[in-house]
Amino acid sequence: MREIIVNENDEGRRLDRFLKIYFEKAPLSFIYKNLRKKNIVVNGKKAKPEDILSKGDTIKLFLAEETINKFKKDIKKSKNSKLPDILYEDENIILVKKPINMLTHNDSSKYQDNALDRMVDYLIAKGEYSPRLEKSFRPAFVNRLDRNTSGILIGAKNLKSLQILNDAIKSRRIKKYYVTIVCGDVKKDFDVDINLVKTKNNVMKKSSEGKKSITKFHVLKNKNGYSLLSVNLITGRTHQIRASLKENDLFIIGDRKYGEEKVNKIFRAKGLDSQFLHNYSLVFECDEFENLKGKKFVYLPGEKMTNIAEEIFDVNLGELLNEKNNF
Repeated sequence: MREIIVNENDEGRRLDRFLKIYFEKAPLSFIYKNLRKKNIVVNGKKAKPEDILSKGDTIKLFLAEETINKFKKDIKKSKNSKLPDILYEDENIILVKKPINMLTHNDSSKYQDNALDRMVDYLIAKGEYSPRLEKSFRPAFVNRLDRNTSGILIGAKNLKSLQILNDAIKSRRIKKYYVTIVCGDVKKDFDVDINLVKTKNNVMKKSSEGKKSITKFHVLKNKNGYSLLSVNLITGRTHQIRASLKENDLFIIGDRKYGEEKVNKIFRAKGLDSQFLHNYSLVFECDEFENLKGKKFVYLPGEKMTNIAEEIFDVNLGELLNEKNNF
């Protein structure tokens, strides 16, 4: 028999969802069967899959240790010794600067350096997170940036913060602003409200069967056939900004998937080896975190991007982005 005490990072979860995380390798049928047969009980009583856990609840597993260990989630051990570049941190959230050519999280069986493992390793080193003590929770990001997009990642240190942040993202109470350079002389602000669907070659395109995608574009500067745009990402679909621009016959310089190779070649020669797309600012409009309410965070693009923008448009990019944040 094994006993689990529910802590603050597990309360509020449905019992079956908690058990699915705890028994990572087990099918749901295994969980439902053992709840039904009272091999898994809560506070000494038969429990239902939809029961909500409270802090201090006692879950008893009347299962063989061999069975428990067979299905139990593995403790993730990072192969990374590097720490994250932190923009802001408090007891609940952490904002991490993600550079170009870094994954938000590892997405293959072979280990690759990624921002999530760096953040988790940092919290372990600080003593704020212990994977051996947590039953189901692991710190997580609530937004995602493509490998070749730099910007700010929003990390949650505990389950309550994760739930609040996810709701704030969904209800658009966290504003996300990007900066990009596109080929084309854009004269006025515009919005793109389309449905996007993923094709077989992982390219997003307009389709009535796709997911609703809303993006607002604000013109900062245009010169010599290029436009510097600030982007307010309303929804958060895969490749949303890049695909929305493509649908309007605009494309980001350096973009290998949606752009034009002849233009990309020009900017590779100038040192730009990725698309010019950077999440430069977040504005928090959620009341749950008193110290963050109405607060703006800015992380400017790297040196290569900044130099290219200033060369094309003859502007101070840092000053411009700080002035033109909200629209």
